[in-house]
Amino acid sequence: MTSSPAELFLSHSAADGPAALALAETLRRHGVPVWYAPDRLVGSELWIDEIGAALDRCDWFLVLVSSQTRNSFWVKREIQYALTQGRLVGRITAVVVDSTDARDLSWVFQTVQQIREADFTQSARQVLRMWGIGLDASKLATPGDPS
Repeated sequence: MTSSPAELFLSHSAADGPAALALAETLRRHGVPVWYAPDRLVGSELWIDEIGAALDRCDWFLVLVSSQTRNSFWVKREIQYALTQGRLVGRITAVVVDSTDARDLSWVFQTVQQIREADFTQSARQVLRMWGIGLDASKLATPGDPS
């Protein structure tokens, strides 16, 4: 078990937005600071600079893996960056949301912790468990529900 993140970078495909938003909100409700692009980027900002600054700052990296992620140029870029950061060794996690193999994104994912659960609640529980935080069902956001 490792200490909770000072800030977690949540990488995801836009197509997985509802699941990413629900996970970000669930983690925040449990006291985990999350950098989630749609919440942090303002239309006129230089979004590439903002993403880069967040990647430099965050001390944990979590990627949602799905069939959509395999086709996301930017998710692959974020993963490539995270994998080169020595400070993130042991702090990169993949949450697989469908039958996709995380190794489809990078062969390195065979050495990275992967969470593959049947449903969102179990995935959220496992993510929180990494930091010794129990899932409080009253703080659970679910994909598709307004936060």
